[in-house]
Order: sequence, then structure tokens, then C-alpha cells
Amino acid sequence: MKDQQGSNRISSGAIAAVSAVVVAVGGGVAWFTTHSSNTPTPSNPSGRIEQPAQPLTRQPAPANEQTPNVYWLTPKDKNVALVPQPVKVASILPNQPLEAAFQSLLAGPTTEATGSTTIPKGTKLLSLKSENDEVHVNLSEDFTSGGGSTSMMGRVGQVVYTATTLNPKAKVYIDVNGKPLDVLGGEGVELQQPLTRESFQKNYPL
Repeated sequence: MKDQQGSNRISSGAIAAVSAVVVAVGGGVAWFTTHSSNTPTPSNPSGRIEQPAQPLTRQPAPANEQTPNVYWLTPKDKNVALVPQPVKVASILPNQPLEAAFQSLLAGPTTEATGSTTIPKGTKLLSLKSENDEVHVNLSEDFTSGGGSTSMMGRVGQVVYTATTLNPKAKVYIDVNGKPLDVLGGEGVELQQPLTRESFQKNYPL
């Protein structure tokens, strides 16, 4: 009887120990499962690295390109003709095209094939204003030096036609050192200002 009771105790103790192990293992599994479910999943499962969006850069607006003409003199039969030469100008301000044209005009022709000029070398553009169909050109005193009447009329024609290249109907006022040019040259050629292309062709034929 005593041996039977001892074996029963051993069996009961072994069962209890096994039960405790099972409970402990089950609890560990439950803890692992719970914490695994609470782990946040990555928002980018594909594993790609996303680059931040680049800010859009605005390209500067292209400047307005205009093509005024510079007028040179060339022989035609027994007379002289005014011949245009285009000058490309990337302009932003209103007067820039005409200013660039006059700078080219006063610098003189680049080649003999272009034509000739009777504007004295060293003549400078002191100021230029184009507004309300009027163009005011202020030149240095060099403009009035040298040459006879034909030379004088030729340079006036160059100024008038270059000044009206963007507006052929414009009225041109020519000043020298800020004063209206009324009489030109030693021969006393009178200028009736304002000058237009029409009045120049009528009153001062080349």
C-alpha cells in the first residue's frame, strides 16, 4: 500500500510539473503574438527610397527681339540713296532698340559693301526719347562739322530714317547739345522741324 501511494504521489507531481511547463510556454507564445501584432508595419513595403519633390524653377521670359534699321548712303545713278541695314536688338526698355540703332549708325559702316556715311566721326548720342509718335534725338556738336550741303543733307537723312525705323510716320526733332538744330553747315541749310520721311523727301532731295 505504501509503495502504491508513493507512486501515485510521484505521478501527481509529474503531471503538475508538466502542466506548469505547458502553461509557461503557452503564456510566452501569447506574449510574443501580442507584441508582434503591435509592431508598426513600414509604410513603404516595396523598400524603394522616395525622393522629395523638386521645386519648380521658372525660366526667365525671353526678351523682346526687335530689328530696327540703320540707314547708310549709297550712290544711285547721279544721286544718293538711303539704304537700310537691319540690326537685331534684344530689348527690354522702350528706347533700347533705337538707341542701339543710333550707336551702330554713329560707329559707321562695318564694310564698304554696306554703304557710306556723312556723319562726322566722333559724333555721340547724348540722349534719345521716343514717345507719342515723336522721336527726339540729341547729338554732340561734332554732327555739324565739315562737309557741304550734300553731305549735310545726307547725314540728316540718315538720322531721320534711322529714327523712324520702327515708326515711319513719326516726327523727328534733332538737337545739338540740347538745342534745336535750325541751321546746318556753313552754307546755312535751314531745317524745318519736326522732320518726317515725307517732308525730307519733299524738301531735301538727295
